[in-house]
Order: sequence, then C-alpha cells, then structure tokens
Amino acid sequence: MDYKDYYKILGVSKEATTDEIKKAFRKLARKYHPDVNPGDKKAEEKFKEINEAYEVLSDSDKRKRYDTLGPNWQEQFGPQFNRRTYTYRTSPMDFDTGSGFSDFFEALFGRSTMGGMGGTRTQESFRRRVGDNIEQPVEVTLQEAYAGGSRTFNIQSTEVCSACRGTGEINGRLCATCGGQGMLTNTKRIQVKIPAGVDTGSKIRVAGEGQPGIGGGPRGDLYLVISVKPDPQFERKGDDLYTDIEVDLLTAILGGEVPVPLPDGRKLMLTIPPETQNGRTFRLTGKGMPRLRGEGNGTLFARVKVVLPMHLTSEEKGLFEQLARTRGRSAEVRS
Repeated sequence: MDYKDYYKILGVSKEATTDEIKKAFRKLARKYHPDVNPGDKKAEEKFKEINEAYEVLSDSDKRKRYDTLGPNWQEQFGPQFNRRTYTYRTSPMDFDTGSGFSDFFEALFGRSTMGGMGGTRTQESFRRRVGDNIEQPVEVTLQEAYAGGSRTFNIQSTEVCSACRGTGEINGRLCATCGGQGMLTNTKRIQVKIPAGVDTGSKIRVAGEGQPGIGGGPRGDLYLVISVKPDPQFERKGDDLYTDIEVDLLTAILGGEVPVPLPDGRKLMLTIPPETQNGRTFRLTGKGMPRLRGEGNGTLFARVKVVLPMHLTSEEKGLFEQLARTRGRSAEVRS
C-alpha cells in the first residue's frame, strides 16, 4: 500500500498553519467539487483525496500521528497488517467496503475515527461538509443588555458563483461574474434577538447564516460576539450594577425619598433615613442585570452622593451660622 503525502496533495508545506491548510483545501475543493464536474470520475476521486488529506491535516491529533509515522508507516504497524484486515486496538477492521476513504487512511486512523459515534461514514456523507462558522463582533448598549430586544444587522453572505459554479473560470478564462474567486459576496439583512443579560464575550448563535457547505452540505452558523459599551451612569460587575444617586443636604440630614434610575428608564423611590452619610451604599436586591443563564436579576447598589447647597441667600447663611453656633455650644458642653 502506497504512502500518501497529504501535504503534497493540498500543495502546502509541512510547516503550514491551520489557516493555510484550510485556504488550500477550499481552493482545491472548489475546483474538483462533484457539483462543478458532474460525471467526471477523475475529479470525483481527486475531490475525495483532497478531503481525506484535509481530514488529517486539519485535526491536530491526526496530523501529529501522521507526521510521526511518515513514509515508514508500514514498519510502525508491523507484520499484522494485510490489505483485507488490520488489527487496531484489538478490533478487526475490513477495509474493502467502498467507504470513500483510502486503505492508507483507514489503516492509520481506523474507520471508527470517521464515524462520529463509532459507525462508518459513507461516501455520500464524505462529500458533504458543513460550512464554516462565522464570528461577527457586535456592540450593544447597557440598556439593550438589560432589557433585551431585537436588532437588524447587515451581514456578508458568501455563495458559490452560479456562472462558473465555483471554478473561477469559464472556458479557460477568469469568470467575469466573480473575478475568478469562485464565490460571490452579498449583503444580507437579518433580525436577531438580543437576550436580556448578555455581557461582553457572550455569543448569540444564528443558525444557517455562516459559510456555505460543500457538496450540498448545510451552511455553518453565524455567531455574534457581544461587546457591551461602557455606560456613564452604571458600572457593571457580573450581574450586579453600581450607580451614584444625588441626595441634597437637607434630605441626607432629615431623611426623605430620592429616585434611583434603572437602565431601562424606570425609576425606583428609595427611602433615605435621617443623618445618612455621604458614600453610604444601599442594596436593592433583584434590581441588577438579568441573569443570562438563570432566574431573576442581580443586585443594584446605590451609593449616596450628598450634594451641598450653592448660592445661599443671606437668610440661609444665617441659619447655617446659627446651626454652627448651636453645634459649637453643644460641643463645649460635652467637653
């Protein structure tokens, strides 16, 4: 059984990165895809060979094993191997079943490695490949993260060029429709629900809006990666919120009520007890951010910021002076 140089098949070096391997695979897959070459058995075999190479080199574990064994792979397996049956992990495997993979591949990795749940992948499923997922950064306000809602986004959707069917060429010339790329990019508007409680780093999955699949495979998914903009009024720590509330001097001394804002525009009335000190924090349970993966809300912490009166009249100054004298005499009596 001949050794297969998967690097040569994809046209990349042994030092190629995962991204370089993926790009090489996509280019070749578009060229030899069965949909582009209907009835062409050579193209079909080439397409299977490309897929086989990509199955190995795109998987770090398989690639490491392949690189370790190398051209001398038969010596690594020993005399137990023959064309019909090879014993691996004590399980006999019959390779002459038309599974779509070469004997070389199955001898190295075993058919069970390609079946997902232990079965054998058929030639039809081998041709089909789910499209790649796409990640798109999205910035939302704290108000949107607090209340949730929906947003309309313009996304770039990639499709196989219908003119050249993905080859990039028509009659030996570059396709004028796609400019030789084999793919067309269109702008698409989608509406996405923003769940209440999202935070920076949260991902929203939009099924079927990723890259197109190969061989009629389904499209990948679009993931919106959330970034919450800083808010001038609220500081967020997980599911908890912190905000400053202004309390005038008289209310801080005598007590009263002050409004506490919420991110969605509503306000709560908070009772301020007499002689409340500047910087005192009140805990409002269940008024913080909604919990994205749980029930209820976090806590809203309201910090008192005492505001001193300005532009006092003569009468008001006299009252404060009288208070100062009274407080001074009280201090003398106590001393």
